[in-house]
Amino acid sequence: MKFKADEIASVIRKEIEEYDSKMDVREVGSVLEVGDGIARVYGLSGVMAGEMVEFASGPSGLAFNLEESSVGVIILGDYLSIREGEEVRSTGKLLSVPVGDEVVGRVVDALGNPLDGKGPIVTSKTRLVEFPAPGVAARQPVTQPLQTGIKAIDAMTPIGRGQRELIIGDRKTGKTAIAIDAILNQKDSGVKCFYVAVGQKDSTTAGVIEALRQYGAMDYTTVIIAGASAPAPAQYIAPYAGTAMAEYFMYNGESALIVYDDLSRQAQAYRQMSLLLRRPPGREAYPGDIFFCHSRLLERSARLNEELGGGSLTSLPIIETLEGEVSAYIPTNVISITDGQIYVQPDLFFRGQRPAMNVGISVSRVGGNAQIKAMKKVAGGLRLDLAAFRDLEAFAQLGTDLDAETQNQLDRGYRMNELLKQGQYQPMNVTDQVMSIYAGTRGYLDKVPLEQIALWEEEFLDFMREQKSEVRNEIAEQKALSEELEKQLVDSIKEFQKQFDVAREKEAGEEKKETAKV
Repeated sequence: MKFKADEIASVIRKEIEEYDSKMDVREVGSVLEVGDGIARVYGLSGVMAGEMVEFASGPSGLAFNLEESSVGVIILGDYLSIREGEEVRSTGKLLSVPVGDEVVGRVVDALGNPLDGKGPIVTSKTRLVEFPAPGVAARQPVTQPLQTGIKAIDAMTPIGRGQRELIIGDRKTGKTAIAIDAILNQKDSGVKCFYVAVGQKDSTTAGVIEALRQYGAMDYTTVIIAGASAPAPAQYIAPYAGTAMAEYFMYNGESALIVYDDLSRQAQAYRQMSLLLRRPPGREAYPGDIFFCHSRLLERSARLNEELGGGSLTSLPIIETLEGEVSAYIPTNVISITDGQIYVQPDLFFRGQRPAMNVGISVSRVGGNAQIKAMKKVAGGLRLDLAAFRDLEAFAQLGTDLDAETQNQLDRGYRMNELLKQGQYQPMNVTDQVMSIYAGTRGYLDKVPLEQIALWEEEFLDFMREQKSEVRNEIAEQKALSEELEKQLVDSIKEFQKQFDVAREKEAGEEKKETAKV
């Protein structure tokens, strides 16, 4: 019994030594008014901006407006259950979301809660939704290509790992299709992808998820949804939440790609919240800090220096224009934050040019640094040639007689346009792109009828894979075109051209026989 008494005494002594007299003090307030995803709360005098608060009925909120006698809180969840006079507690925490490999392949909401019916996300790792962007010293130049698999983009407006490339254009012109193709092309590249759907119809987002599943891209992609039916606070928070999930991989030395579809809707959600909180409206009724709203989001994309692991986060923000008005308020804001833009033009889209990229005002401020040497060599003057072709095409429509040189330039322009057309969900390997664009820019397609360009390309790439695999593999391995390799490629193109001509002549002969029989 004596031994037991000593044991009890030692336990009590230890408890006394480790006793912590600190009290858990939390402020409590009450709801003055609530509606439209916003609550005005009285009594939380010590709450910080961006701090999480808890409502007695369950939902959480974010302290957004610190006023003299009350706090404006944006409600993250179902605000219809909150009543006036309800108790509100401060938490002393900032908003964070789950991160890590566990969120990859999942469909989640703006707070990281699963929406795909696959059970809870079991991870102890979280990251703050709002996080400072890396400074200048923490970054390194963008030099590694992020291949989108789209010929027109990889050749003329290349995207590098760590870059921010804006996709801009009117609605229904293929902006999302470009972003989805870029995600599909990351298969087996080790790049983790994040697709943030802001203000989109649920049916549209479901179609995107189905396409990602069908082509095996959900294995490395996370979808964050704040749809058109979601409250404004969720639409505002979703891009930051997606960025926090993607940043985890960047700070762990890996590469990530994030698509914001689209930031116009986020700006509208932020405007709605700001007006309800009685912040002074500015141009087009947007609050004065709408630029900061987008810049602090997009500045988080970077390629970190080697000391920090060399990871990268590439972002593809999407902005919707009205009637092609790229000089409107939100489009010009985001253009000035990003490192280039891909402008998709409605009339090109309806003419059948897919992707409908306008080469005149589409630009990449990283340029050739984000291209492999072979692509840089074959596509060097392509942008200027196509821009000149557009001008010539407009001039030719006046019905003026053209000299032979101008007519040849026009003919090649039409063929290059045809060559740059690409079906949806059909990203192309960069080696195939190099060979295809080389044939077009060096004039080997000048004699091929316009309607046969797509067929020529398809059969030529099959020919290179099956009969000239050593040349194709050499280009893929070296990522450059030496004089010797270029000579082998030219010989391969000429050999294929003979086979193609013979096959077409044979087909034409058979057609004539069939016609004669009729």
